[in-house]
Amino acid sequence: MIEEKTLIEYIRTSTADVFSTMLGIEVSSQPEFSDLNAPTVSDGVLALVGIAGSWAGTGAISCSAAFACRICNQFLMSDAVSVNEEVLDAVGEVANMIIGNFKTMIEEHLGPLGLSIPTVIYGRNFTSRSLGTNSWMVLPFRCESETITIRCCLSPAKEPNSVRGGFTHASALLV
Repeated sequence: MIEEKTLIEYIRTSTADVFSTMLGIEVSSQPEFSDLNAPTVSDGVLALVGIAGSWAGTGAISCSAAFACRICNQFLMSDAVSVNEEVLDAVGEVANMIIGNFKTMIEEHLGPLGLSIPTVIYGRNFTSRSLGTNSWMVLPFRCESETITIRCCLSPAKEPNSVRGGFTHASALLV
């Protein structure tokens, strides 16, 4: 078992480390809160990464289109001025690194876990929701006038999958 305050600290550490090391951007953590219905975004970019094993959940990052372009420009040393494939790929990779670092930290407490390939969504006036009823930890971070929000939902898996070599193997596949 792992305490929520430990999970929050791991998310903060993972986010600050990835932004500082990989992007050269300093972010400041804002007060966290819980939300039963997260993630939801009305405009911008949302990247989701699934976590599976004896515990299961989802990690998500969301930000404005302008901040997504900045992430891409810092990460790929490019000049993106609008959201394109490179921007979506960069945000997906940053989500993968943040949630991957978080996963590595929590494995000390929860055992081996696997990650899904990131799914990235971009648009205006959209919402997303989780089918589960678990509470999400929501951690906003500020970078100058922009906000990037990291959301995470994690709970014991009802029927844990076995994890080998970083990949999740389901016991049955129905087609």
